[in-house]
Amino acid sequence: MDTAQDTTEYAPEHPARLAWTEHAPEVYKAMVRLDIAARQGLDPRLLELVKIRASQLNHCAFCLDMHTKDALAAGETVERIVQLSAWDESRHFYTEKEAAALELTEAVTVLTDGFVPDEVYERAAKQFEEAELTHLIAAINVINAWNRFAVTTRMVPGHYTPGQHK
Repeated sequence: MDTAQDTTEYAPEHPARLAWTEHAPEVYKAMVRLDIAARQGLDPRLLELVKIRASQLNHCAFCLDMHTKDALAAGETVERIVQLSAWDESRHFYTEKEAAALELTEAVTVLTDGFVPDEVYERAAKQFEEAELTHLIAAINVINAWNRFAVTTRMVPGHYTPGQHK
């Protein structure tokens, strides 16, 4: 057994730009309430996949760290998390319902590519009851808002423990 210490030098951790939750606690609390309301009736593992995929698209390292850890804690597999960035090419890792949710997540997250296409919405509508679909749409919007707060203020990834903010 090798007992030598790892001496690899990594890049220094960047500081956060702004502790936004401290300066706008009512906004933070409202976001938490919105997050709790949006997730009602959604499968926790599907929700984490959606949050990870949106965070990948938005380049949100803080949320990727958080939701990957939460997904693993919820029983998600490393393999399915790794495949998320190429989920469309590896659909066989996901159910039709999960694929529809991921496709809708991409369409809602990347609105600069145009409106949410009818066929994307219809595929999701076939997989989700209307109330569940409404909550999914809300959850997608909430994670996009969290991503924008975290990216703008440069929240630092790597310090989150699963369930820390539940």
